[in-house]
Amino acid sequence: MDLNYFNPKYPSVADLKVAAKKRMPSFAFDYLEGGCNQEVGLQTNRKAIESVQLRSELMKPFSSSSLEVELFGHTYSAPFGIAPVGLQGLMWPKTPEILAESAAKLNIPFVLSTVSSASLESIAEISEGKAWFQLYNPTDADIRKSLLKRVEQAHYPVLVVTVDVPTFGFRHRDIRNGLSIPPKMTIKNVIQMLANPTWLLETALVGKPEMQTLKPYMPKNMPVDQLAEFMNNTVMGRVDLEGLKPIRDLWKGPLIIKGLINEKDVEASISLGADAVVISNHGARQLDRGEAPIKPLFNISKKYGKQIKVFVDSGLRNGPDIASALACGADFTFLGRPFVYGVGALGKQGGVHTINSLSSQFEQVMRQLRCHSVSELPQHLIVDSVK
Repeated sequence: MDLNYFNPKYPSVADLKVAAKKRMPSFAFDYLEGGCNQEVGLQTNRKAIESVQLRSELMKPFSSSSLEVELFGHTYSAPFGIAPVGLQGLMWPKTPEILAESAAKLNIPFVLSTVSSASLESIAEISEGKAWFQLYNPTDADIRKSLLKRVEQAHYPVLVVTVDVPTFGFRHRDIRNGLSIPPKMTIKNVIQMLANPTWLLETALVGKPEMQTLKPYMPKNMPVDQLAEFMNNTVMGRVDLEGLKPIRDLWKGPLIIKGLINEKDVEASISLGADAVVISNHGARQLDRGEAPIKPLFNISKKYGKQIKVFVDSGLRNGPDIASALACGADFTFLGRPFVYGVGALGKQGGVHTINSLSSQFEQVMRQLRCHSVSELPQHLIVDSVK
């Protein structure tokens, strides 16, 4: 793996997205790209982050910028990580493995989704124990205990509990495509696979994508059309304060609550004993009229930033977006879709390329602002732009 890899044909995430769309079957790209209902939320997220403005301070003494950020006793090389994305192997074969290795080598966090196509044990090995694990709170207490025991035994340092999926998002694209994992062999989907021979060949070589972490808990030979019912009845348990207390009791390491917008929920997370929260609307995949995370982020960070770490995701696409979110008070940022675009476009080198591209973009903003460290970014925020 060339850790300095950067393909100049794809300097932006938008370039990666175009290339990935050409190489993925439409049903897989739609799952990655789509939002909820009319997908208004996708535009809301982008408009909000693009409205943030920053101000340079050019005449002050300046030498260089450091991108490093310390979290939970570890110093990361950049202030962004790879957010959990479900069904990654459906979009491009071995995506979680590629991204976990790239993140570990370049020293940023990779968060493995409960519904990933790779097992938590294999990702722990590939990432050399550096990956974080994202958990949907299981309805079944035995499954919860089993999953958390596996996460602990695999030496994951950080647990991220997602709470913003109390229901399945009503996603028109996935409904039309009859999305399932493995994909249904409808005539429409078969045609899409055949139209993407590289994806089809690589998928054939590694085997059909399955939810490897959850596989031990699934009934044998369960029909694919029963997957949603299994998820709803078994995996998607209570996400209120009482429902999360057993996880806090069982998990002794750093605990992050992901998917919050409301200040009251942040207060509840603090009372639970969480170490961090992720201000997020699940990439606009759950509530189409939801608030863009960048809006409440500013007030939440000012009000609670000394009591708990405040992270953010949803809608971030480039270095200026990362800088803007950090300027609004985030301690750290996460991006999901851009990294999957990268692997879809460039395969095994896609993870390294995307990390290096985002790092270069972010560093350019830092140097333009004359900002020595990530912690100085809030000093460069034009506050009126986020009110």
